Amino acid sequence: MALKTTIEDLRAGKSKIAVVGLGYVGLPLAVALSRHFSVIGFDISQKRVDELKGGSDRTGEVLPENLKSAVIDYTCEPTRLREAAFIIVAVPTPIDAHRSPDLRPVIGATRTVGANLAPGAVVAYESTVYPGLTEEVCVPLLEEHSGTKCGEGFFVGYSPERINPGDREHKLETIVKVVSGQDAATADLLAGVYGAVVKAGVYRASSIKVAEAAKVIENTQRDLNIALMNELAVIFDRMGVDTLEVLQAAGTKWNFLHFRPGLVGGHCIGVDPYYLTFKAQALGFSPRVILAGRAINDDMGKFIADTCVKKLIAADAKVKGARVGVFGFTFKENVPDLRNTKVIDVVHELEEYGVRALVHDPMADYAEARREYGIELCPQEDLRDLDAVILAVAHRQYESLGLDELRGLFRAGAAPLVIDVKGRFTPAEAADAGVTLWRL
Repeated sequence: MALKTTIEDLRAGKSKIAVVGLGYVGLPLAVALSRHFSVIGFDISQKRVDELKGGSDRTGEVLPENLKSAVIDYTCEPTRLREAAFIIVAVPTPIDAHRSPDLRPVIGATRTVGANLAPGAVVAYESTVYPGLTEEVCVPLLEEHSGTKCGEGFFVGYSPERINPGDREHKLETIVKVVSGQDAATADLLAGVYGAVVKAGVYRASSIKVAEAAKVIENTQRDLNIALMNELAVIFDRMGVDTLEVLQAAGTKWNFLHFRPGLVGGHCIGVDPYYLTFKAQALGFSPRVILAGRAINDDMGKFIADTCVKKLIAADAKVKGARVGVFGFTFKENVPDLRNTKVIDVVHELEEYGVRALVHDPMADYAEARREYGIELCPQEDLRDLDAVILAVAHRQYESLGLDELRGLFRAGAAPLVIDVKGRFTPAEAADAGVTLWRL
């Protein structure tokens, strides 16, 4: 059986595209595609579907005016997928408590798609996976639940997502899209669909495995570079050298790579390397560099908390019962996404010392923080009588927060201590304000 549709049919609205999973990746994609094609937006969450039908996106990835103008047929009904000749799966691929790939979302989505697959349809995956997963895990499931064979009853492609949450500059339309297919005709169709919305163009990988591998090493490379900066930060801290000043000096060389130390969380950089190492270990190879980088980055929350406690002790402050205000809880600035936030590691380590961490975040959902982490976020007015402040996430709402204002949050008689994870302030500014500053 040949492909059910052509790019011309899709452009003319004779065939539909379905996007499965309407989160940080799927929704911007569905909105962009809706400007050129007839789009069905499918999500298993009725709450999410109702929210989008009402013109609201809690992720903040799509501007309200763009969401309201988009013509998308939102649904939770799986049978609606039978109307689509081209289905894009854009569901999360997290890790479990043992840092192994948690394939439940992609497996569940694949089963749903397989059970509602139109003859000759194309299924394109965007979820980050290890090389081989699409063909080794997803294709057999599609065959099982559709009762047809790949290459006969349906066709498969892969085009890894490259969404950077909260980034208005590097977005779907401006980032080159890697596409691949099980054969040339499928790859051509993916190139036509994505090429209609991605102004930066498409890059055709030679195979699905190559495209999968390209995606997973993008974030692995970034993870390792940040791990180097984090290790340097620990070393320079012991030397009494300011890491950011070192990086500024080194950065004057034309080929220096401008990475900075920090907490590495979220659903990409802190997760994707484990997909690659999982597959490598299954093949009998034990990665050393990648896992070493992951270990360094996973330890940074403890390092920051330990440093805060040491600074309190140095100031003759009582540690047990100390009140530390933590500004920011999401995994990165200017997004409400709490998935795999490493700020929780800072909070837990402080609690191990008997410190009371008061966490504030203007973008995070209070109920989600409570449900996922057992954290009760507090309003900013509750950040008072503090013994230390940790600036963990540089939300735009904190841009006007100066050192003089921070001084006013400390208890009477306390020596103001600011742990500046994001490097907002300089040592000179802190000295002028009478604040003890430590920068990562």
